[in-house]
Amino acid sequence: MMTTDMKPEAPQPQKRKKYDVIILGSGPAGLTAAIYTARAKLQTLVISGNLPGGQLMTTSEVENFPGFPNGIFGPELMMNMRQQAERFEATVMDDIVTKIDLKYQPFRILTTDKEFEADAVVVATGASPRKLGLRGEETFGGRGVSYCATCDGPFFKGEDLVVVGGGDSAVEEATFLTKFAKSVQIVHRKDKLRASRILQEKAFD
Repeated sequence: MMTTDMKPEAPQPQKRKKYDVIILGSGPAGLTAAIYTARAKLQTLVISGNLPGGQLMTTSEVENFPGFPNGIFGPELMMNMRQQAERFEATVMDDIVTKIDLKYQPFRILTTDKEFEADAVVVATGASPRKLGLRGEETFGGRGVSYCATCDGPFFKGEDLVVVGGGDSAVEEATFLTKFAKSVQIVHRKDKLRASRILQEKAFD
């Protein structure tokens, strides 16, 4: 009886889903890009990233976006933009990109458990909160140290609070916190705030 060693067949790689355009980030820039590409009949995928909707999801009120004379809440604005992109058949996926390979076309995009190809990639990953790097900052994260006044403001009702920063976001967050806090102080490394004059007037009036 003759026997032969049979080697198992190598697993076939799963076929990658291919899009015309993959957009990294789902903030205002990413979703605006998705609206334009999807409306142009380009097959579009938006990968939301760490914070679906971007930093506007943590903004209480947006007063400088065209078309909303009385302002609009950040999360509401981002939900509207997402729905508009999806109406033009863009796919919005809540996931995180782990690797990008731009050596050859089509480009390869890997997420936590999926792999995609695209003829074009739009990077609209936006910004993330700047941490101070102080001792104990990580330890007290969520227990007194917060990066989102809109999310955590109600937890600090009646407390004395400090907001670190001097830009628009810091002043807007400080203004929002006055609804809950006993007192709010802004600490900035320079002698003048960088925030727009209208936000400063609103905060300090």
